[in-house]
Amino acid sequence: MDKIVSLTMNPALDIGTRTASVAPEIKLRCAAPGFHPGGGGINVSRAIHFLDGESTAVYAAGGHTGAMLTQLLDAEGIKSRAVPIAGITRESFVVYEESSTLQYRFTMPGPELSAEEWIACLEAVFNLEPDIIVASGSLPAGVPAEFYGEITRYAAEYGIRAVVDTAGEPLRRAFGKGVYLMKPNLRELELFAGEKLHDEAGIKRVARRLIAEGLSEVIVVSMGAAGAALITADEYQFLRAPIVKAQSKVGAGDSMVAGLAMGLAQGWDLWETLCLGIAAGSAAVMTPGTQLCRKDDAFKLYRQISDSA
Repeated sequence: MDKIVSLTMNPALDIGTRTASVAPEIKLRCAAPGFHPGGGGINVSRAIHFLDGESTAVYAAGGHTGAMLTQLLDAEGIKSRAVPIAGITRESFVVYEESSTLQYRFTMPGPELSAEEWIACLEAVFNLEPDIIVASGSLPAGVPAEFYGEITRYAAEYGIRAVVDTAGEPLRRAFGKGVYLMKPNLRELELFAGEKLHDEAGIKRVARRLIAEGLSEVIVVSMGAAGAALITADEYQFLRAPIVKAQSKVGAGDSMVAGLAMGLAQGWDLWETLCLGIAAGSAAVMTPGTQLCRKDDAFKLYRQISDSA
C-alpha cells in the first residue's frame, strides 16, 4: 500500500535555458538546456522526494519525450508508474532573459488520450491502494471533464483522501463528489465563486459556502507572498509567508501541495500541515528556473513559521 500516489494526466518534459535578451526576427543564442520531468502531480512527487518523503507518481507517457521523462524520474530516484499511450508526451519551454531577469514560459498542448488509456491511468492509481491521492494539473484532449470527479467519488467510497489541484470545468465536475482538500490560488477561487474577493472575510465567507455546498472538506487558498488561508466548516487559519529571496515562482504551487500531502500522510493536524505547505512553497521560490523546493530550506522555514505562529 502506498501512502501518497500522485496522478498526472498531462505531464511534460520541461526544458529550461537562458539568453541575454529576447527579441523578434533574430537568432537567439541560448545556454545549454536543462531537462526536468514536469506536470502537476509529477512535480508534487518530486517535491515530496526532495523533502525526504515517499510517494508514487502515476502518469501517462508516450513517444521519445515520454521515455526521457521516465529516465529523468528514475535518475532522481522517484518511484513511478508510467501508463503507455500512443501519443507523444508534450514539452514545455522556459527561457530566462538575463537583461531583464524575466522568465518566458511556453506550454504546449498534450496528446489526445483514448478511453482505454485514461481508464488505464485510473486503474494504475487505485491498484496501488493509496491513503492519499494527489490529482493535479490539466486534462489533455480525450479525457472527460468528469475525470477528477470519478477519482474523488471512488476515493470517498474507499476512505481515501483526495487532494485536487486543478481549475475550471474539471474542478467543477468534481463538485460534491468527495474532494478532501483543494488548493486554489486567490484568482482561481474568485473565478470559481464568480466574484472578486478583497479581504480575509470575503475569502472565509466564500470558502465556507463552497464547503457547505460539498465542494471540499478543506480549502487552502494560496496567496503568493502574502501567505495562505486554510478553511474548514468550523476552522479558519491564516499564515503569512516568510520573507525569502525570490528567484523563480515556477513550482511553488506544486511544492506547497507536496508539503500539504506530506503533513496529511504523517497524521499532522491541519495547522502543522499548513505550516509545512507554506514552507515548501516558499522554499521553491528560493530556487532558480524550474527547480523545486530543497529540504534544508523547507524545514528551516517550517521551524521559523511554526515558532512564530
